[in-house]
Amino acid sequence: MSNPTPPDLTIKPRQPGFDLPQPWLRHWHGDNAFKSHFFDAMSLLFPDGERFFIDSVRHYRDRVTDPQQQEQIRGFIGQEAHHSREHQHYSDALRATGYDLDYLEHRLKRRLAFVRKHLPPKVHLASTVAVEHLTAIMADAILQNPDWLEGADPAMARLWRWHALEESEHKAVAFDLYQQVGTSPWLRRRAMIYSTLYFTLDTFKGLVHMLKRDGLLWNWQVWRDGLAWLWGSRGILRPLVRVYLDFYKRDFHPWQHDNLHIIEDYRRQFDLPLQAD
Repeated sequence: MSNPTPPDLTIKPRQPGFDLPQPWLRHWHGDNAFKSHFFDAMSLLFPDGERFFIDSVRHYRDRVTDPQQQEQIRGFIGQEAHHSREHQHYSDALRATGYDLDYLEHRLKRRLAFVRKHLPPKVHLASTVAVEHLTAIMADAILQNPDWLEGADPAMARLWRWHALEESEHKAVAFDLYQQVGTSPWLRRRAMIYSTLYFTLDTFKGLVHMLKRDGLLWNWQVWRDGLAWLWGSRGILRPLVRVYLDFYKRDFHPWQHDNLHIIEDYRRQFDLPLQAD
């Protein structure tokens, strides 16, 4: 396996203390409803999802004897806990604006409860590994391509770039633990198929609900421009297909997609002001 996790990689949680727009901007992404709600719909999955990821990793951490790997697991848990908290604030703002997040979150909560109750811990960890790959490749795209957040409210762009930075830093923590536990590539591939399906359906459901509440669900121009932004000739998701499919290779490792250079660029942006403070 090539490109393993850098042995000296430091993973530390940050607490930038985000101030969300007040009053809340429904269409904070360049006054574009589709772009704003695409990100909003993903965000509302994170509070419960991140807590599930933390629990799945904690279950196996006592099998790790390497101090550096333990430190990386500790950093992963801290980062994910902060993500869950910040995206809960994000969800609170969406709820206060009039979107029915109870309706949107119900299916995810019920699914996670079923997995926790009826499926073994190795499936929990495999699911975490799969979703961490999904978030990692999108995180890398956010960091590499300013177009993803061009025109967005500065506070919201900063929140998403902070999240993307930390997802990139810890993208292999759950994977390395999964490999150490000795679970099969077949299980992680199957987990990815299910995770991709549910992540797509849940995000689409949130997008549709918010557009409907805004009175834009049947606006053909919103959908035309939005789908072109996602999947058109210059769509943001098109370049991710190849790196997504790499996950299904038997010898895959997340650091085969080596983006340490861009991580270092964004570390300077987020860490130096904190040191100065």
